[in-house]
Amino acid sequence: MTVEQAKELMNVSVVFQSPPLLIVEVVNPDSVKRDYRYKRSEYAALEVPEYWIVDPLAEKITVLLLEEGLYEETVFTGNQQIVSQTFPELAIPAAAHFVNAVDLVLSSGNLS
Repeated sequence: MTVEQAKELMNVSVVFQSPPLLIVEVVNPDSVKRDYRYKRSEYAALEVPEYWIVDPLAEKITVLLLEEGLYEETVFTGNQQIVSQTFPELAIPAAAHFVNAVDLVLSSGNLS
């Protein structure tokens, strides 16, 4: 999807025919419980195969992979390398998690 296409959809209700292959969520300090518990259930019900929870406050990234209807989680901190199983070309280099990677994730949502 291009930036122009995303801008066109910003104020439109969108229903997908199939679930996204990867969702990356950034934890909001005002909704930690929702971000860690409720969304996990929602995404499992939608059969999203891979789901990342980026938590800048806890300085960790939780990668969840859907296995037989439930998510198996791996938590990454410090110098661990993260590679998406769905998109192997998507890798976050070691030690870059919360310096450049989170900034990259956060800025990628800025469409203006």
